[in-house]
Amino acid sequence: MVGLHVLEVGPEPERLVFLHGLFGQGKNFGTVAKMLAEDATSLLVDLPNHGRSPWTDYFDYHLFADLVAGELVERGAGREPITLVGHSMGGKVAMQLTLSHPQLVKRLVVIDMSPVDRGDPSEFQHYADAMTALDLPVIGSRTDADAALSVAVPNPRIRSFLLQNLHRTDGPQRWRWLLNLKLLGASMNLMSGWPDQQGRRWDGPVLWLAGGRSDFVGERHRPAMTALFPNVELEVVPDAGHWVHAEQPQAVADAIRRFITRD
Repeated sequence: MVGLHVLEVGPEPERLVFLHGLFGQGKNFGTVAKMLAEDATSLLVDLPNHGRSPWTDYFDYHLFADLVAGELVERGAGREPITLVGHSMGGKVAMQLTLSHPQLVKRLVVIDMSPVDRGDPSEFQHYADAMTALDLPVIGSRTDADAALSVAVPNPRIRSFLLQNLHRTDGPQRWRWLLNLKLLGASMNLMSGWPDQQGRRWDGPVLWLAGGRSDFVGERHRPAMTALFPNVELEVVPDAGHWVHAEQPQAVADAIRRFITRD
């Protein structure tokens, strides 16, 4: 398998690695990375089946963690551990990577995700189905795509986020999805779940960022988090939903800066 697509931002020796959520791309963290450019170099990873990274035959958090770990080793993380940041699905990948490859990570930031089975994935299943149903051969422009998707996805902000994955080609089929929608759509229950860690735990420093208006992180999730990551601190970002870094990028950047400059 060829390497994952990684965008690098910043000249500093301190390195942050960002893992996006479902339907995202590494560039989603571009604003936060630029805000942190004087503090660290940021590596913005496209996870498998997303963006410009290769597709896989199946979904598995262990697989994704191993693939990202391999990329980090290629980039020297085996010699100098990194600070790993993950949002949502990327947060689960980041937690799994830290537990499976602890030697690669010196700090962990988990944004609005908990190490639990989330249960019903119907909202995200709906988005995958809506993108799959888009009749790409009749789409002439992004405006056409936006209008066609608006029936199933009336929220313009979510629609814009999904449509970042629609790529114009030079071939006879003018548009294609950068997402492996067939696999992702069939794997929603696995993505909502969380693997059995078989007694693993990691004692390094963990920043747990939660959106104040999100239900992905709450006191009911603390026992599961502290069982795996006993050195965790929870910070709530007010006036933010699940996409914390998109809604409050400065607050997220400031929290990460405080975390990485503490020692």
